[in-house]
Amino acid sequence: MKLAIVTAYPPSKVTLNEYAYHLVKHFRQKENITELVLLTDKTEGKKDLSFTENSCKITVKECWKFNSYLNIVNVTKAINVTQPDAVLFNLQFMKFGDKKVAAALGLMLPLVCKLKGIPNIVLLHNILEEIDLGSAGITTNRVMQKLYNFIGITLTKLILKSDTVALTMQKYVTILKTKYHAKNVIFIPHGTFEISKEEPDYSIPNGTLKVMAFGKFGTYKKVEPMIEAVVKVRQSTGLDLEVVIAGTDNPNVSGYLARVQDVYKHVPQVRFTGYVEEHEVPALFNESAVVVFPYTATTGSSGVLHQAGSYGKAVVMPDLGDLALLVKDEGYQGEFFEPASVDSLAKAIEAIVTNTTYRVALGKANYKAATAFPMEKITDLYLSAFEKLIEKKDLVKPQEIIL
Repeated sequence: MKLAIVTAYPPSKVTLNEYAYHLVKHFRQKENITELVLLTDKTEGKKDLSFTENSCKITVKECWKFNSYLNIVNVTKAINVTQPDAVLFNLQFMKFGDKKVAAALGLMLPLVCKLKGIPNIVLLHNILEEIDLGSAGITTNRVMQKLYNFIGITLTKLILKSDTVALTMQKYVTILKTKYHAKNVIFIPHGTFEISKEEPDYSIPNGTLKVMAFGKFGTYKKVEPMIEAVVKVRQSTGLDLEVVIAGTDNPNVSGYLARVQDVYKHVPQVRFTGYVEEHEVPALFNESAVVVFPYTATTGSSGVLHQAGSYGKAVVMPDLGDLALLVKDEGYQGEFFEPASVDSLAKAIEAIVTNTTYRVALGKANYKAATAFPMEKITDLYLSAFEKLIEKKDLVKPQEIIL
């Protein structure tokens, strides 16, 4: 099978690029994949294809840009040129842009593939019905929220025109089946990126304890409460704690971390790593005593939680939305806090950094949860879904689309 994947890809700063890296890492090792065609966004640096194991042929075509109105044209042209047997879209609603028209045009691409008779699956990481638009930093205006909801419903109907929509949480499948009467939605778990062949020893380096947050910050991921909470824990325990903010600004909030760094420049031992290369991720997690999720909302299954679990890390999470659901459905464990309370967050961090036995117990539970769904298994599920689509492929000649 010649499989095309439409996605952002490292060193891209567009969301879901890390997920795409790990999809590719495991797809390329499958015997029935003859070639991977990556239809990616344009980046200044070269795409990260530094895989060491033997793999199939990988072709990269940089054919779209964030917020470009021509993405539907350029990606369709790339599909026409490469002629894949099947196409996987790695999407969320603002994958192609934060401008409404640009985002909508990009989300029409699965329909284009269906009209062309190319088996396609949309991997949809979130649904609008489960996003708090205010808390997520999209809009607090009630009129605009109604508009976004209308747009979201329209875009969801558009995405559901694809052959299959794969969702990372069973709850999402139920919502789309109930609200939209969708018959082409399936559940495929998010999966865990990297799992060591040997169980972690759950130890951390001697000395300074690192309290780490990882991701793209500025919308519903705010690091100010985390910094203030760690200051409180220092004062109450006397522990030597370092705050590690690992990642970059959310594309919609440019300059956020620079402003935070300036506001809290008087606070010692606060480190901003900037963009984290894939090869730097293991050390980042392994050196951390606890991984904090300083979220005010959730917008889908958490890749960072799955990563933390794969390294056997204790986590501090807000008791809300999809994070709480993952704990229930997949077996992750953590210390919970009230999203709007710095004091609650401080108590949660303190409970872990002052109790090694508790920290290790949480790490073991999360490692067990993470190992249930390795990416090797997840990519097998996608290949199985594609094989079913190919078997049922319509014999009627597909419509020719030239853009």
